Amino acid sequence: MNFQNLTIFQKWNPLHWSWEVWDPRFWIKPVRSQGANSKLTLGEISLVFGVLILVSLILFIPAINIFVGAFADGWEPFVATLRSREFLHAAGLTLQIALVVVPLNVVFGIITAWALARHHHFPGRTLLLSLIDLPFSISPVVAGLMLVLLYGRQGWFGPTLESWGIRIMFAFPAMAIATAFVSMPFVAREVLPVLEEIGREQEEAAKTLGANDWQTFWRVTLPSIRYSLLYGIVLTNARAMGEFGAVAVVSGNLIGRTQSLPLYVEEMHNQYQTQSSYSAAVVLACLAAITLIAKAFLERKTGRVGGH
Repeated sequence: MNFQNLTIFQKWNPLHWSWEVWDPRFWIKPVRSQGANSKLTLGEISLVFGVLILVSLILFIPAINIFVGAFADGWEPFVATLRSREFLHAAGLTLQIALVVVPLNVVFGIITAWALARHHHFPGRTLLLSLIDLPFSISPVVAGLMLVLLYGRQGWFGPTLESWGIRIMFAFPAMAIATAFVSMPFVAREVLPVLEEIGREQEEAAKTLGANDWQTFWRVTLPSIRYSLLYGIVLTNARAMGEFGAVAVVSGNLIGRTQSLPLYVEEMHNQYQTQSSYSAAVVLACLAAITLIAKAFLERKTGRVGGH
């Protein structure tokens, strides 16, 4: 039987809008393309326009509206908002939370990912994987409420901590803990598949050559996971600086004391100071844009097309 011209498998290529014919002998590489230059059908064009309209309504138009509102009266009100004491305190507090939370989650993520990747059969591995994903599935408001039930005045540990002069709720520690909880999975989930993929052969070879555990991690493991680790750090930082729900529950939203940047945006909106609210939202949007650029760069470095 002549397989040279036999074509029995086709795969839709969304990048070229065409059906690609695959060689049945190898199943791994398209041998020719059909319809790469063909025109889109009416149904395909309708789907594309439908997606564009949906994305415009829920993303582009609201984002443009924020910038229009921030600069509706020119640059001076925008600059005045950025120089206000309340905004500077909110931005500084948000930065402090990120500076505390990101290193904690990096250390936690690396240790957890390494333990899961190098020990596949320890008891409770499946439970630990589920616990890592818990912040993805639970509402941030519920996460904040859990902290209140633990560290509040009527909580399990609150009275004891207050008797020692330690205040957690409605203060910086509670905001940091809540932010650490909701941003916890990103580093672990990004590093874990890379560690599983590279295996432990290189680490064992380094130890055979005399390297200790720290030298093996620093010179062998860390270079292999650097881009996935940076990817996780970018996502963790973005979530930490933009977290609202959990922080709103545990902070009390006290102006000039426990008000982070997202809480500042909401407070200004509630006080009908829309220009200040839009200006602070522009700052958060710019941070999000920087995160997307860094995310795209790291995806190219790691060879990924989409997110996790």
